[in-house]
Amino acid sequence: MKRPIVQLVGTGRYTPSKILSNQDLERMVETSDEWIRERTGIRERRISESHETLAYMSKVACEQVLEVAGLTPQDVDAILVGTATPDRLLPAAACDLQAELGAKNAAAFDLGAACSGFLYGLSIAEGLVASGSVQNALVVGAERLSRITDYTDRATCVLFGDGAGATLVQPAVDGDRGILSTYIKSDGTLAELLYRPGGGALCPPSEQLLNDRSYFIKMAGREVFRSAVRSMADACDQALQQAGVSGEQVDVLIPHQANIRIIEATAKHAGIPMDKVYVNVDRFGNTSAASIPIALDECVRAGTIRSGSLVLLVAFGAGFTWASVVVRW
Repeated sequence: MKRPIVQLVGTGRYTPSKILSNQDLERMVETSDEWIRERTGIRERRISESHETLAYMSKVACEQVLEVAGLTPQDVDAILVGTATPDRLLPAAACDLQAELGAKNAAAFDLGAACSGFLYGLSIAEGLVASGSVQNALVVGAERLSRITDYTDRATCVLFGDGAGATLVQPAVDGDRGILSTYIKSDGTLAELLYRPGGGALCPPSEQLLNDRSYFIKMAGREVFRSAVRSMADACDQALQQAGVSGEQVDVLIPHQANIRIIEATAKHAGIPMDKVYVNVDRFGNTSAASIPIALDECVRAGTIRSGSLVLLVAFGAGFTWASVVVRW
């Protein structure tokens, strides 16, 4: 159990003020508030306005982290952004964030692991800090999924929202506190169960792309659900085993906020009661890479996570990718 080489210092988040409720969606597609809540647990989600770019939302979250850590943007050595919705395809969203933040001394790059992106970022940041090449690494999960959501597709438009969250990875100062284990995995053979058919170099932007709506997210819901439950169970098992702890010892489980049924299945498998599971999917929907850091910040600021808390973070996303982290706060 005594692994900590790095620790997490500070958290931050940004969620847009505009709310898209289930009642709003009832007026847009053939659906109902009851149908959405029963299958997903979602009541509402946040939608970014034009000025709330990915870089802007990420900047606000990072500024909160730096304030808690007592650092300036110039103290940051690396910026890792997990996102599937960068403001533009070139350069990286992390570089745009670096410019907005004024972190002129940082290396900056993106992680394309979809909903698992934030946890992939924590794993990579741990390695960078452990190597001694980086002292302060900002890890961000941020999304504007409303920009790639088809609001005529009742199967997907009820799910997604926008937001950003962040934390800082530093060398550990207490041998008992910090990241105890990380686990990352993927299976690219299942990619087309959850993907965007067009918009990349294979199928570049065109009139046809917009007409056939292949620019937007496509999802085979039932198959994705089964894979998510199976993969998040694997991620829980691996992270707990590597950390040398059991589900009973976990104080707070923060799963990716995709679907309340997936969350409940993950908690049951890990042997963690729901009163130890943090859930905000009802208020924000699925914010992909942003969901865990947003929830983490809410937990820390509410005192749900405090010094010494044992926290399990677990995610599943398009790719397919899945990941988990155990951290002693």
